[in-house]
Amino acid sequence: MTDDLPTTVDVLIAGAGPTGLALGIDLARRGVRALLVERQDQLSRGARGTGLQPRTQEVYDDLGVLAAIQAAGGLYPKTARWENGRIAEISEMIERVDPTPAMPYSNALMVPQFRNQELLSARLQELGGRVLLGTELTAFTQDSDGVTARLRGADGVERSVRAAYLVAADGGRSTVRRALGIGMSGPSLPAGAAVLADVRVDGLDRDHWHRWNLQGGGFVALLPLAGTNHFQTFIVAGGATDTSPEAVRALLAAHTHLAAEQIREVLWSSLYRPKAGMADAFRAGRVFLAGDAAHIHSPAGGQGLNTSVQDAYNLGWKLGQVLRHGAPDTLLDSYETERRPIAARILDTSTRLHRSGSLRRGRDLHQLDIGYPDSPLTQELRTDLAEGVPAAGDRAPDAPCTTADGRPTRLFDAFRGPHFTLLTLGATDLDDTALPADPALLRVVRVGGPSPDLLDTDGHVRDAYGSGPAVLLIRPDGYLALAAPAEDATARVTAALGTYLGAGTAQAAR
Repeated sequence: MTDDLPTTVDVLIAGAGPTGLALGIDLARRGVRALLVERQDQLSRGARGTGLQPRTQEVYDDLGVLAAIQAAGGLYPKTARWENGRIAEISEMIERVDPTPAMPYSNALMVPQFRNQELLSARLQELGGRVLLGTELTAFTQDSDGVTARLRGADGVERSVRAAYLVAADGGRSTVRRALGIGMSGPSLPAGAAVLADVRVDGLDRDHWHRWNLQGGGFVALLPLAGTNHFQTFIVAGGATDTSPEAVRALLAAHTHLAAEQIREVLWSSLYRPKAGMADAFRAGRVFLAGDAAHIHSPAGGQGLNTSVQDAYNLGWKLGQVLRHGAPDTLLDSYETERRPIAARILDTSTRLHRSGSLRRGRDLHQLDIGYPDSPLTQELRTDLAEGVPAAGDRAPDAPCTTADGRPTRLFDAFRGPHFTLLTLGATDLDDTALPADPALLRVVRVGGPSPDLLDTDGHVRDAYGSGPAVLLIRPDGYLALAAPAEDATARVTAALGTYLGAGTAQAAR
């Protein structure tokens, strides 16, 4: 452990998987002092969860890492089913969906998890954050003002760090969750095991996701991993549990047409046993559970990693509001209120897919329909809402448009950043001089009306949000917090901001 370990931070994050790294990025761009600690001496190896759903791509867009992720990834190929040493059938296992103006990212993106984490870590470093590898959280206590944690470095030395909040992103066997005494329960999955490995293979094309169905049940699959020269293999074969390189080679040789010598290298391997469950609580005082520490899913449908990253995205802006903008601590209660039902829904979906054995994946798994209509943070005040128009609590769609001087842009460009966005459609009576002046806190974007910031040149904003006029307050995580008619807009927005910003900040005028 380095000697420059801070003694106090705003947020201590245990675990530097995708959940912890995404949270660290979100906090860093808000000026929140966060420290990530990871007990392993390196970021996790292995391709593991490879699918980034469209909603997670939108999150990565906002966090400033999507371009690098897209460059490292690719679409999933068609599936080739082998019989007797030949391809017997080619099918599209993952449905392809064309993008739309409102939905620019429409297909799951394949990115090996180790590359995902490398790119998230690089983005965190760009923002001035860091991860302490080889550092384990061994114990903690909390009081009304914060959390005191004991950290043990690779040198065996223990030091104390004081944080306002602790976030457990330390996986399904979370040390923090167990120390809190929070139970985890969920549906039972069929018993069994699978060998998961990353391998280099000769004699297979990289244009297909290769699959061999085994007699008596089970299968072998080899997925060519985008941005690499190796494959991810998933082997379900007669209770095989040995993950040694020799065993992986033998299993592939026994259950495919490949010879053992064609398996040139086994880079990483692990044993997977199906588990599913959800923590009984996501918050205990000043400690929060996120990702696998809060919910464990079958990999069926590629939902677990995505749900975990979105936990971080939900929690990050709320911690920022409390720690930097005077919002009440009770705002943080909405993390569990909003995310626990989502985790339960995803748990049901992934469990259903696991039990069915179906490998087809459709747009119902893209997570674009996730929202918070029943959240205490959500206010829908319009009474004449047309069918198909997003309501408060829904995801805020994208829309290409132009600036007032004719430059092409889109709504996601306006939303990107740690701020709230106040989107006004058409003519309203909003007086933005009565609103907070800090652009890191709130940005007003007028579409149409007498003094527009953006012009709906091709009608995409109208198609996405309705013809208006209306006032829409969009949360930093891209959901509609407040949707109100054009009249009395200033008072309605000011009242809503008191929930998210603290009453004093909300009333601060220009």
